[in-house]
Amino acid sequence: MSKVILGVSGGVDSSVSAYLLKKQGYDVVGVFMKNWNEEDDDGVCTSTDDSLDARLTCSKLGIPFYTVNFTKEYWNNVFTYFLREYKKGRTPNPDVMCNQEIKFNAFLDHAMKIDGDYIAMGHYARKSKDNELLKGIDENKDQSYFLARIEKEALKKAIFPVGEYKKDEIRKIANELGLRNANKKDSTGICFIGERDFDKFLDKYLFTKPGDIIDVDSGKVIGKHKGIIHYTNGQRKGLGIGGIGNLEPWFVCGKNINKNIIYAAQGVNHPANYSIGLIGEDIHFIGDKPSDFNGVKAKFRYRQKDVDVDVKIKNDEMILEFDDFKGITPGQVAVLYKGDVLIGSSIIKKPIPKFEKYSYLNDCVD
Repeated sequence: MSKVILGVSGGVDSSVSAYLLKKQGYDVVGVFMKNWNEEDDDGVCTSTDDSLDARLTCSKLGIPFYTVNFTKEYWNNVFTYFLREYKKGRTPNPDVMCNQEIKFNAFLDHAMKIDGDYIAMGHYARKSKDNELLKGIDENKDQSYFLARIEKEALKKAIFPVGEYKKDEIRKIANELGLRNANKKDSTGICFIGERDFDKFLDKYLFTKPGDIIDVDSGKVIGKHKGIIHYTNGQRKGLGIGGIGNLEPWFVCGKNINKNIIYAAQGVNHPANYSIGLIGEDIHFIGDKPSDFNGVKAKFRYRQKDVDVDVKIKNDEMILEFDDFKGITPGQVAVLYKGDVLIGSSIIKKPIPKFEKYSYLNDCVD
């Protein structure tokens, strides 16, 4: 009987994963990963509640439960990356890095040390017989995007029990089993920030100061920002510059970290918001680099529809060209798919503007 070390989070997806694995005949061990120590704004450590849910669920399902502490690894390999990217004026995706560095690296190593044959996670993703990473069946919950940076060898050892199901089916199974977390709210946001005030959290770790918001067309100062790290490309809310100009909404279309400037453009369809390509760095393929990129599509953020792209690799950079797309954000992950197969990714370095006159916006991030 193969032994599977399952990452249990206290949520319904990993809980039903435990049941499905047992049903398939695996010897299942539930392990809760403690990655963060801090309390939220109300003085509550949410990981304590999640750990309790995970432990009680494992007990109900009759599987062993353990806790492993990865707070040091998380701080060194995920959180410091998160802070470093924000200091550069970029907007990182720490959940992608958590999968790369913790769940499919540190956790995998731990699982092998305790004689596990496989690891399992409650991600809505699938794996082919050839160990290709596939999208989950549920298009609304597919989480393959967050797995774009894991290694092929880790994927060979991974099982995704809920990937063949839709979310409502998983909740139905959980209710039929009488699991305490059957209707538990899905976790949202960055795992170590949770429900707390995001701007307040960033200010605790990074120095920032107010600066000018400049109209990308006139070059005039139209407002003040509270710190450049609190803004991202495409952002609409929180600019505090309503009632100016033609009364259409304003959007962040660029940042200059050295000059502490936010550039804003007015109107949903303002040309400064649009790109026709991007340049990516830190290229990663799950397996060998494809011999061709015909038929490849891409996502530039989670829950976005796939976009047709032309792919070029040049000087360790990935150049993606596409039709108009709004809000390309440095620091985010551009993920490539061929059908349902996730083939690789790169970290967005800068967008390629639709119009040359806005090219200076691309050089605003260190």
